[in-house]
Amino acid sequence: MGFLSWIILGLIAGALAKWLMPGENGGGWFLTMLLGIAGAFVGGYVGSLAGFGGADGLNIGSIVTATLGAFILLFVYTRFIKD
Repeated sequence: MGFLSWIILGLIAGALAKWLMPGENGGGWFLTMLLGIAGAFVGGYVGSLAGFGGADGLNIGSIVTATLGAFILLFVYTRFIKD
């Protein structure tokens, strides 16, 4: 997937991660979307290394991979970085 596709997918993944994460996350929607974009890149990179993230285009696998990456980053943020 291209760079722009991962950004758009990251926005979707950030929204899904915010919806899935229980409790107060802090940072608001803007920070969550940025974490979603970063999570999409992290998830895509890790997925490519594991051999299941190499598909081109927007598909269910890429959404799941990006959402998992965003969820992990949101979890780390809420547990370790947030005041």
